[in-house]
Amino acid sequence: VQLQASGGGLVQPGGSLRLSCVVSGFSLEDYSIGWFRQAPGKGREGLSCMSSSRADGGTSYANSVKGRFTISRDNAKNTVYLQMDNLKPEDTAVYYCATDLVAMCSPLYRPFDYRGQGTQVTVSS
Repeated sequence: VQLQASGGGLVQPGGSLRLSCVVSGFSLEDYSIGWFRQAPGKGREGLSCMSSSRADGGTSYANSVKGRFTISRDNAKNTVYLQMDNLKPEDTAVYYCATDLVAMCSPLYRPFDYRGQGTQVTVSS
């Protein structure tokens, strides 16, 4: 199981970024996929999850990002995305894509079982 996130960077408050995560070793058709972040000195925060295509494909979001972040995937490219809009300084963190290798998403407060290397997002003027 491998997950590689990319697309982070420096963005001004109110700006947007789209993170990508290429996965291998498992199929997005069969397993759920999600994102979490970790800021310096803070705990892990589950952000979003999308159930597998073969399940209901449902999505969930943390209250802190609901309405601003959107998870999506391209099964043919084995890639999941996190579109982040209206970014705030408190969104600054390292962002990771992750999976539990189960079809339906687990609650976001639970740590994911598998994660890849993260990508740094910095929101600052």
